Amino acid sequence: MKNIQQQFGMRSTPIDASQVCGSVVLSLNREETLSEQGVKTIPNNLDVNQHQRGGLNAVFVLNIDGKPLMPCKSAKARHLLRDSKANVVSRKPFTIRLLFDCENQTQPVTLGIDSAYKWVGFSARTEKKELISGELKLRTDIKKKLEERAMYRRGRRNKLWYREPRFDNRIKSKKDGWFAPSIIHKLDTHIRLVEKIKRLLPISKIVVEIASFDTQKMMNPEISGIEYQQGTLQGYEIREYLLEKFKRTCVYCGKTNIPLEVEHMNPKARGGSNRVCHLTISCHKCNQKKGTRTASEFGHPEVEKTGMVSLKETPFMNLVRSRIVDILGCDYTYGYITKHDRIKLGLEKSHINDAFVISKGTSEERCKSFNLKQTGRNNRCLQINRKGYKPSIRRVRYPLQPNDRIIYEGKVGIVKGVHSYGKRILLNIKNNNPKNIDIKKVHLLQYGKGLYFDIPPTVEVCGFPCEAIK
Repeated sequence: MKNIQQQFGMRSTPIDASQVCGSVVLSLNREETLSEQGVKTIPNNLDVNQHQRGGLNAVFVLNIDGKPLMPCKSAKARHLLRDSKANVVSRKPFTIRLLFDCENQTQPVTLGIDSAYKWVGFSARTEKKELISGELKLRTDIKKKLEERAMYRRGRRNKLWYREPRFDNRIKSKKDGWFAPSIIHKLDTHIRLVEKIKRLLPISKIVVEIASFDTQKMMNPEISGIEYQQGTLQGYEIREYLLEKFKRTCVYCGKTNIPLEVEHMNPKARGGSNRVCHLTISCHKCNQKKGTRTASEFGHPEVEKTGMVSLKETPFMNLVRSRIVDILGCDYTYGYITKHDRIKLGLEKSHINDAFVISKGTSEERCKSFNLKQTGRNNRCLQINRKGYKPSIRRVRYPLQPNDRIIYEGKVGIVKGVHSYGKRILLNIKNNNPKNIDIKKVHLLQYGKGLYFDIPPTVEVCGFPCEAIK
């Protein structure tokens, strides 16, 4: 072994030496040169490495005053951090702030936004390459949260002896152009996402896709002329209309000349609507047997094809998209233009590709995309397990919250819950069973609330300080 080491110029490595990521090439030990062409070494800093392993070749850079600059490569960011010329601002996405004043020489960056009811695609590019892209899944539990809040408030008010009626302070009577809370949340999320990207990159132009849908045309493709002024139930009552539509026959068993009941194709307990196109008729036996199942789950998918069309997305497409353009003061394009350009470029249908096409991207170098998650910042759950005491609301915000990423014994974990008045947490590492750990033994890596850029985390101790990063 010693002869082999002398032959190739290798030195003995101590047994207790730390193992780090790196590349070893024998020709690097030559005395004539200290470098070799075409050889790339892996940096030892694991935070910067996750960009290279994930396919992201850019680290976002902020000037000393917080204004965004053009991204740099991982090697440049590693040297700046090593020389104490920058510090870490955020880890997902990885962002550094310079500790010296740098010239604000930036390039034109165009941001494309593909807004939708459930997903938002985004892509920012220069003339040469794409800098950031991804898609955000919007929350769908806003309505449920509001119903729970109303239930709690109603329960508290019913316990009062007397409460004066208040009917003149409803939001519908205060503002014109009122939107449902769930729609307002989606609108605010779009604006919040754009503002987040503008804090990372020097965005010079924003383009949003808008569209307009004819809801009556969606329900009846053959509608025209005066029929737009005549409703579906013109000259009918709801029950009589359904009896005529389904020929006074149970849609499930086909029996006639029996008492029939108005029934929901999608039950109210499953989010069904009272629109006439979502209603049908059935006998009492089939109605009870169907329960809370949909018509398809009950074995009759052909029933839902008789006119069950969801219109939840149309208000967002028709109103909110144009409201986004007005708030941002940006340019806009239309869906048919995006489809034409995407097919011309040979790209698959996705929100990320649509956003890239919306930004007028063609042959620029693409980057790997982020998967954004969105979680609530507060928890309204009541503490109902207090034996001998009445239920109460937790009013103190604990230092750690669910979904926060922390470091425990050299590994990155996710907080699943907090208990014992914020002194202990339930920690999940590598999808194992949650562990009950003292909060003093962990270090906060990143908060998990709000918009979270999801990247596979490293499982080692990061090379940077573990201070709280928002």
